[in-house]
Amino acid sequence: MADFDPKIFKAYDIRGVYPEQINEKAAYLIGRAFARRAKADEVVVGSDMRIAAPAIKKAIIDGITDEGLNVVDIGLVPIDAVYAAVGIFGYEAGIMVTASHNPPEYIGCKMVLRDMQWIRGEELEEDIVKLPKEIADQKGKVRQEDILPRYLNHVMSFVEVKKIKPFKVVVDAGNGLAGKIIPLLQKKLPIKVIPLNFELDGNFPGHPSNPLLPESQVQITKAVIEEKADFGVIFDGDTDRLFFVDEKGRFIKADVTLLILAKLFLAREPGAGIVYNVVCSKIVPELIKEWGGRPLRAEVGYVNISKHMRKNKGIMGGELSAHYSFRDNAYADSGFIALVILLQELSGQDKPLSEVVKPFAKYYKGNEYNIEIKDSEAILVKIKKHYQKGKIDELDGVTIEFADWWFNVRPSNTEPLLRITAEADNQQIFEEKFDQLVKFIEKNK
Repeated sequence: MADFDPKIFKAYDIRGVYPEQINEKAAYLIGRAFARRAKADEVVVGSDMRIAAPAIKKAIIDGITDEGLNVVDIGLVPIDAVYAAVGIFGYEAGIMVTASHNPPEYIGCKMVLRDMQWIRGEELEEDIVKLPKEIADQKGKVRQEDILPRYLNHVMSFVEVKKIKPFKVVVDAGNGLAGKIIPLLQKKLPIKVIPLNFELDGNFPGHPSNPLLPESQVQITKAVIEEKADFGVIFDGDTDRLFFVDEKGRFIKADVTLLILAKLFLAREPGAGIVYNVVCSKIVPELIKEWGGRPLRAEVGYVNISKHMRKNKGIMGGELSAHYSFRDNAYADSGFIALVILLQELSGQDKPLSEVVKPFAKYYKGNEYNIEIKDSEAILVKIKKHYQKGKIDELDGVTIEFADWWFNVRPSNTEPLLRITAEADNQQIFEEKFDQLVKFIEKNK
């Protein structure tokens, strides 16, 4: 298609550089194709504060209304407000114009249908190719709606405010939608917020929108220590991911945060299912079992977490990228629901966050490591043969487990990369085994 780059159609959403890869013409076609797949009377459309969002949003709405569907424009909202509109409030379909944590030049969208069925970007590409030239005889109408009051009440329904302590919390909005929502939530909570980068700005002047980048962590680490805060929280641009920082300025890994959430949910519903993905620490399933829950293993990706929650009657789930999904949020993820639940759970502790998470540091786990590779399937075959004495699992890529360490290697959905995650009983074993694994892949790729 001349109007856009086919590479914008990702495994879970649509995303690309504006205007080189995705422009208004592409957005218009996306809107039309989505409308035909939605088969709805009315579609909810929201957006974040990205530079290209207004133009792309308008084009998507034009495409939807040209197919005869009406649009409810809910304005600048966090992504889980769109999820709540469709999954909780009963709207038939929704689109969020966003590029999540990508750099400023990116734009795209995430799409859901009734019952929170995500539309994958790859699916919509086929629909666009088949679009007829003719549009509907009668154009749909557009109306504005302020969904935030209902949305905020939904978020707060997950906690008992009286159980939340008056924490002092540094919140880094990263110039994203958290800068709009946190002040509204703060009116309902007893906490004192120290704000960082609350001005909505798609140029991300404070730091990159990805909280995992080292340069994104400098400000919040410094502020937590200087302000003597109880802890800090940092969001990405569309707020579906959040990371905690303890009172010493140290980042808490997302699978550790998952355990804090899981403990509260298992206290509420003993025996409930908790979903985690293949690259989470093995302390996660161990403690879920110890606490009387059912650990449910899933492929990487928030869509897969939701799928396994539905299939296996899970109450919540999370993954290493810091998406946390909840059954009572229509199985969708929400950064703000995770935040308020964590505030309540931490309020029940008589120790700082660094002490709360200390028991979870049983194993030594490295950060994800990426290797450029052309033929990922061929190298996976070689890895399985070389490490055949281990316990092999192929739920997502290849996971191989030994008595004192394990690793997962899986191809990227979007780039020619092999993603490697490993964990061992201690740092010495980790460094030895990980070094051997990387050398083997580099030699045989």
